[in-house]
Amino acid sequence: MSQTTFSIRMDDNLKKDFDKLCEEFGMSMTTAINVFARAVVREKRIPFEVSSTKAPAYAADRRVFYNASPVASRMSMVMRQLSAEAERAGAADMTLDEINAEIDAARSGR
Repeated sequence: MSQTTFSIRMDDNLKKDFDKLCEEFGMSMTTAINVFARAVVREKRIPFEVSSTKAPAYAADRRVFYNASPVASRMSMVMRQLSAEAERAGAADMTLDEINAEIDAARSGR
């Protein structure tokens, strides 16, 4: 597969923070951008919610999210993805007992 160069502009502090976080994830910024691009192409959507709101609470929530540890941020992202998948599959309102029954059925081949 041929490669091409992709150049973007971003705030210097954002770039430094992004680079540091990528290193903590064990990847380069290039790899992270490629992961994002592949997810967008595969899912044919931005793989997270993009919204705009004027509510002051939103700004506080964002600060808490961005100041969270990398592990907490990753866990939050994974949980949002799992919730979206459950919603698409029609399983978002299943009880724990129903989920466990589905798992048992899958394991026993029913």
